[in-house]
Amino acid sequence: MRLLTHALAWAVLSLLSGCDQLGIESTATQAARKEAEGKAIGGACRHAGRAIEDCYVLNKKADKGAVFTGWREMNDYMRENKIEVVAPVLPPPGLPATAPTQVARGEDEEEAEAPAAATGKKPAKTAH
Repeated sequence: MRLLTHALAWAVLSLLSGCDQLGIESTATQAARKEAEGKAIGGACRHAGRAIEDCYVLNKKADKGAVFTGWREMNDYMRENKIEVVAPVLPPPGLPATAPTQVARGEDEEEAEAPAAATGKKPAKTAH
């Protein structure tokens, strides 16, 4: 009887040890994944030039401690290697897209449109 109990216990333990192979995550694995995801979010926010507070607002479900750790690590890395911020091209979710910036347009067009905007008239075409 005792031998049967030990054999049954070993069989159950060996089956339970294979839970990772079945895709069942342990709490430690879930915590590590959540921590890594928070660090990645924080690092990405810092690289995009977002303030830590903006990062918290945009990623409400992320762990704030992990986000801050990732943000701080990326900040230190960027300072050490003199890496410039990469401005985000897309607006944050929920904000409407804006018109192209003045940088994309020529300076001559800006100067010609400024007086026209004040008078309400269209600028005359100039020959180049």
